[in-house]
Amino acid sequence: MNVHDIQQNPDEHVRFTAYLDELGRVADPDEVDLVSHVLTDPDRTMARSAVLRHMDRRAAGLCSGPAYEKWAQTMTQATTGHPFLVQRLREWSLFRAITLELPWRPENLLASSNWLQLKTTAGTNAEAIEILAEAGRTKRIRYAARANLNHRSES
Repeated sequence: MNVHDIQQNPDEHVRFTAYLDELGRVADPDEVDLVSHVLTDPDRTMARSAVLRHMDRRAAGLCSGPAYEKWAQTMTQATTGHPFLVQRLREWSLFRAITLELPWRPENLLASSNWLQLKTTAGTNAEAIEILAEAGRTKRIRYAARANLNHRSES
């Protein structure tokens, strides 16, 4: 299916799958244009969901390497006007900083979403995990952080 024909399909499930397929195969120089195109879909929730899944997939692959910074900047520009997507990119950048032990601020972690806090509890940065064990947003996050710390001390 041609990317420009996708929006003609009345079934949002078909469009979602087609967008994910296109986003999974897009060349780096064309990624921003495709993301911008997907975000013009009349079903804004479905479009944001497809872009979010793509961003999560790409960020996970790029997070530990030097290409992440440029990618995150261009994706932030492509997702302007979509606060949730911009927030997710910020949180990926914070996760990257925590994981790579780059400078980061504990208050930013504590103000982050449950998604990021849970993702961080499964990570390797002991300082971040300790912070979440004490002051994570939810009981689930605090428990997961404590379990990770206990597992580390037993190893």
